[in-house]
Amino acid sequence: MKEDARERLLQTALRLFAHQGFTKTSTRELAEAAQVNVASISYYFGDKAGLYRAVFFEPMGGCEPDMALVTDPEAALPQALRGFFAGFLEPLRLGDAAQLCMKLRFREILEPTGLWQEEIALGIKPMHDGLVDVLCRHLHSPPDEHVQRLATCLAGLAVHLHVGRDITEAVAPGLNDGPDAVDRWIDVLVMYGLAMIDAEAGRRAASDDAQRQGAAR
Repeated sequence: MKEDARERLLQTALRLFAHQGFTKTSTRELAEAAQVNVASISYYFGDKAGLYRAVFFEPMGGCEPDMALVTDPEAALPQALRGFFAGFLEPLRLGDAAQLCMKLRFREILEPTGLWQEEIALGIKPMHDGLVDVLCRHLHSPPDEHVQRLATCLAGLAVHLHVGRDITEAVAPGLNDGPDAVDRWIDVLVMYGLAMIDAEAGRRAASDDAQRQGAAR
């Protein structure tokens, strides 16, 4: 069936591009590995670059945080954080494909085609800016360097589960096991995230107190 051929091309191309890169993977190799005609690549994707683009974005598509929920001024902080982390970790449900997607991104950084910069501009930066908005609202702060660092640290909790999956399984086996593993991670990231935000709120309060005491002397 046509859709089966397209899906085989996507799965095969993800594996080959992740392991070999764009330049070293030929259209003939892709077609033979996917058991389709070479013309199928142009039929479904236009050309090899179109297939690479689809492989880069489609498996992760729909997995971004629901930024409308994250930035909703009526949403409670725990709800906003859950929306952020749930979307961030959704790709982990893809299993082995998630690891191939991450490997493809590492390769794209080393052998750039422009898609990584596009993902930063259209995906990663809006996510970061949305999280910064949440923190500014909760901390009653402008987007100063402390808010920017806090947003980076919060995102880093989730990023490590992607880039450090092999390390986690080596040093703490079992944390990624089971059908509810991603849900368990979301729960603890929300808990730890709230603690980090509370710590920053406490730091700000202590700093304000010190400034007031200094002004009173």
